[in-house]
Amino acid sequence: MQTHLSDFDFELPAELIAQKPAQKRDQSRLLVVDRKKNTLFHDVFSNLTQYLRFRPLMVFNNTQVIPAKIFGILPHNEKMVELILVRPVSPAIWEVLMKGKMKPETKIAFPESSLTGKFIKRNGERAVIEFSSQTLLENHLKNHGRMPLPPYIRRMKEDSPLTHEEDKIRYQTVYASQSGAIAAPTAGLHFTKAHLNKLKSNQVEMAHLTLHVGPGTFKPIRTEDYSKHEMEAEAFRITPKNWNHIFESKKKGRSILAVGTTSTRVLETQEFKKPIRKTQSGWTNCFIVPGWDFKNVDHLLTNFHLPKSTLYLLVSAFCGQALASRAYHEAIGKKYRFFSYGDAMLIL
Repeated sequence: MQTHLSDFDFELPAELIAQKPAQKRDQSRLLVVDRKKNTLFHDVFSNLTQYLRFRPLMVFNNTQVIPAKIFGILPHNEKMVELILVRPVSPAIWEVLMKGKMKPETKIAFPESSLTGKFIKRNGERAVIEFSSQTLLENHLKNHGRMPLPPYIRRMKEDSPLTHEEDKIRYQTVYASQSGAIAAPTAGLHFTKAHLNKLKSNQVEMAHLTLHVGPGTFKPIRTEDYSKHEMEAEAFRITPKNWNHIFESKKKGRSILAVGTTSTRVLETQEFKKPIRKTQSGWTNCFIVPGWDFKNVDHLLTNFHLPKSTLYLLVSAFCGQALASRAYHEAIGKKYRFFSYGDAMLIL
C-alpha cells in the first residue's frame, strides 16, 4: 500500500480557519457522512439526536485543558518569554515549550505573582523548568494562565482580557473533569449540558475515558512517507465503570460512537474482552492511517482537520480516502468552519 502524504493534501482558504467559536456551542454546522449510502447531508449540530436513533454508546474524552500558557521575564535582560507547560517531571518541575537559548540556572520572573522559575536544561524540543513552588505555580496558572490554543488560532498578549476569558470557557468541554491536557478534544466542544440531557432522554448511552492531549496533536508529519512518522505518546485512563459499560455494550451488539479522534485512538488500543476491576491506564502512541482495521469504533464524531495531518489520515482511514476527500471538498465549497473552533462531521 502506498503511503504518500501528498495524497492527503488539499487547499484550504485561510478565511475558513475559525478564529472564534460559534456564538452558541450547538449551533455549529454538522456534515453527516453516511458510508453505506455514500451520501453527504448538511445540518446543524443541535439536530444531532435525530441521526442517533439507533441508540449507540457515545464515548467521550473527559480530559480538562489546563491554562498552560504563561509569560515570564528574564531579569538579566528584561526579555519576555512565553512558556507552555507540557508535562510534569515532578510537582514543581515541568517540561515546557519555550523558544530561544538559555544557560542553565537562568532565572525567570513572573511579575503578576511571586512565582519564579529556573531553566534546568533542554530536553529535545522542550525546556525543563524548575518552579519555586507547586502551590505558587498552580495559583499562577489559575489566575494568570491562558489557554494553549493551537497556533492557527491567532491570539496576541495585548488582546482583550475578555477574549482570553472566553477561551477559558469555550476551549473546554462542558463535561471536562480530569485536568491535564494542553489541547481540547475539540469534537466535544459542540455539546451543551442541555444537549447531553436530550441525548440521554432519547436512550443514547454515554461512557467516558481520559486521554490528556499533548503537543503531539500539533506535530506535523515531516516525511512524504507518512508510515515513518512517530506519534508522541499520550497518557490515557479508563475506569472500571466506563470500561465495563463499553464491554457490555459491545457484548450486546450496541454500536460505539467515538466522540473525537482522541477517544478513537484510546478505544482502538484496547481489547474489551472481559470486565475489569481496576482502572486501566498507560500511554498510547496509536497512529491510525488508511488500511487500519477498526475493531471497536463503529461511528465517529469529529471536527474538520488540517491537510496532511495525523487527524485527517485517521478520518480518511475511517471513511475511506475518496469519501473523506469528497466530504472535505464539499465542506470547503459550502464554507464550513475548520479546525478547533470550527464545525463538526458525523461519520455513520
